[in-house]
Amino acid sequence: MIRIQPRSVRVRLTLWYIAVMLAVLGVYAGAVFTFVRDNSSQMLDERLRDDFDWASDMLAQRPDGSIAPYDETGEGDSPWLQVYSVDGHLLYDTPEARRKPVQASDKLAAKADERILTVQGVNPPHMPFRVMSGGARIGGKPVVVQVAKSEDSIIQDQHQLLYILLLGLPIAVAAAGVGGYLLARRALAPVDRMSERARSINAEQLNARLPVDNPDDELGRLATVFNETLTRLESSFDQMRRFTADASHELRTPLTAMRSVGEVGLRVRRDESAYREIIGSMLEEVDRLSLLVDRLLTLSRADTGRSELSIDSVDIPELAQEIAEQLGVLAEERDQSVKVKFDVVPRWTGDRVVLRQALLNLVDNAIKYTPEGGRIEIAVAQEPEGTMISVRDTGPGIPAELQSRIFDRFYRVDKARSRENGGTGLGLAIAKWAVEVNGGRLTLDPSSGEGSCFRITLPRVGTGSAADYADYADGAPRVVNAPSA
Repeated sequence: MIRIQPRSVRVRLTLWYIAVMLAVLGVYAGAVFTFVRDNSSQMLDERLRDDFDWASDMLAQRPDGSIAPYDETGEGDSPWLQVYSVDGHLLYDTPEARRKPVQASDKLAAKADERILTVQGVNPPHMPFRVMSGGARIGGKPVVVQVAKSEDSIIQDQHQLLYILLLGLPIAVAAAGVGGYLLARRALAPVDRMSERARSINAEQLNARLPVDNPDDELGRLATVFNETLTRLESSFDQMRRFTADASHELRTPLTAMRSVGEVGLRVRRDESAYREIIGSMLEEVDRLSLLVDRLLTLSRADTGRSELSIDSVDIPELAQEIAEQLGVLAEERDQSVKVKFDVVPRWTGDRVVLRQALLNLVDNAIKYTPEGGRIEIAVAQEPEGTMISVRDTGPGIPAELQSRIFDRFYRVDKARSRENGGTGLGLAIAKWAVEVNGGRLTLDPSSGEGSCFRITLPRVGTGSAADYADYADGAPRVVNAPSA
């Protein structure tokens, strides 16, 4: 069987509305018809009992032994009435009873149990009658009084009501369908406007937003969510454009330098030492290019989520000391000192290599931007939210208006000095990813004074024992390398 599914939500809502209205009106019409039918039947029974009571009170026996009402009425006003003797002989009947006899009236009179029964009439079209037979006394003589009422009137009323309901129900459903369609079109009009606006949004017009008629209803909240998504998408596109432009520029710089050095070296014949110097300069640019490509690959793997983390038990103070010793040579060349301060902290569980890369980038960045004779301090402490690692330097610091972009890729506070130091503008971005992929946070402490302080906060994942810190029991700061004399 083939199911036809309407494509328009407006049409589907209208059809559902019509179906619901048809069911509701059908139940309502059935309830009304049943109520009117039962009420009419009850009223007919009450009128039949009134006729029985009237006959019992108004009939009298004449001197000749016949039975007649006290007050004779015309034929048109006489009710359907018959009076039987206890042995079943008809004693009295009204003209109405003679005109419209009912089937087996004598047998019904023989029972005389005052029950109301429905029987068929004798004359065509054989309309049903309600008949009631009961005992009474007239002139001291026991008799059976039998009254009847035709159901013709209530049947006609029921038919008229049924016709009205059957004719009115389709009209009401049709009106409900038209009203439902108009309501659905009005309710879904914001969707049409949002669709038209969304159709015009492309990569060059990501600043456009969907219209929000009512931010508090469902469609308004949906449009708000889409607008927030578009905002994030616009930001991502902007970052991608900046990243592409910066990456192209950074890749072009060492290539241009190598080309220039090579062209200069080929202009004239030179001795071996000159060629060695030229080749050494080109190799420096190759190293710089290799470092940039490696860092770009690291960020690419981070963006695609393809980096697999290992689970290591890491001694944070030992890692800090290792980093300080490794970069101590660079600090000595600039007459700088690197200190490691630590408290007793539990071992941390995570990827040691990735965390080491983050800390290495932070300390290397501090050494590059700290002037000669400056100080770099690595502090490890346990705080309520977890293990904290801070890297503080005595450099020029970062202006407050630039701190929000410090973790952007290829962003440099001082572009000239960064290139002189061999920086790529990716170190802090990689450090932030390395910390966050391990479940931590990397933040820059706001500071209006001298230097900068980057803070790594790692989640609490375990507790350590005294044996874990036997080498650092005193918790005193350790100077890894001091300024040369």
